[in-house]
Amino acid sequence: MIEARQLQELTQAESLRLLSSVPFGRVVFTYHALPAIRPVNHLVVDNAIIIIASLGTAISAHAGSEGGTVVAYEADVIDPDTHLGWSVVVIGKAGRVVDESQIAGYRKALRPWVSGRMDDVIAIRADLVTGYQLVAGEAPQATIG
Repeated sequence: MIEARQLQELTQAESLRLLSSVPFGRVVFTYHALPAIRPVNHLVVDNAIIIIASLGTAISAHAGSEGGTVVAYEADVIDPDTHLGWSVVVIGKAGRVVDESQIAGYRKALRPWVSGRMDDVIAIRADLVTGYQLVAGEAPQATIG
């Protein structure tokens, strides 16, 4: 028997708190006019997601353009047995961090999981945040008709 579950919308504050509780997510950006997704580790600082990327990658090139580029960022935790958990999506402009003291602090706090040179620190502004939580719920009532 499948247990009932309900989808509950989370507030922006709850969504960012949950996002900050996990070490990685997925950044979604445009590459050759098509959507591309890359797993990255992150920090949540105020209303921004901070990631580090290799210079010359597609996300890095677009984030360095004037005004940045619009991206999505997603992270989730879903239990494979209970199918309960949460998912958060952030949509906003990604741009390079240029303040040297901020860059140094972010580099110290955020260690990429892959080897190789990571030149760019990128901040994704949390302009639109949506979060949902899958929780145990009551089974729908049968209607008699």
